[in-house]
Amino acid sequence: MTLTVEMITFDCTDPDTLAGWWAEAVGGEVSAFAPGEFVVVMRETGPRLGFQKVPDVTPGKNRVHIDFTAGDVVAEVTRLIGMGASERGTHSFGDDFSWVVLADPEGNEFCVAGT
Repeated sequence: MTLTVEMITFDCTDPDTLAGWWAEAVGGEVSAFAPGEFVVVMRETGPRLGFQKVPDVTPGKNRVHIDFTAGDVVAEVTRLIGMGASERGTHSFGDDFSWVVLADPEGNEFCVAGT
C-alpha cells in the first residue's frame, strides 16, 4: 500500500478569493467544487491546492495540511493508525466523496480519501 500526495489544503475564511490569488501565483486554474466552501486550484504538474472555509482560524490547528488518496481507504487508515496515527473524524460532500482526517504522532493533521 502507498499514499499519493493529491492536494495541499489551506484553511481560510474566503476560499474563492484565496484560490484566485494562488491560481494566479502558480499559473493554475480555479475549480469551485463547492463555491464559497471548497475550491481547488488545478495545476498541470504537482499536487492540487485546496481551499476550505473554516469559521475562524483555530490556534494550534494546522492551517495547511496534505490530502492523500489511497485505493483502499479503510486498509490505509488501519495501517496508519497501527503506525501511531490517530483518527480525528470522517467527513463527506454528499454520497460521492468522503475522507478521513488523521493526525500523525505529533498531532499534525492530514486527510485520506479514496481514488
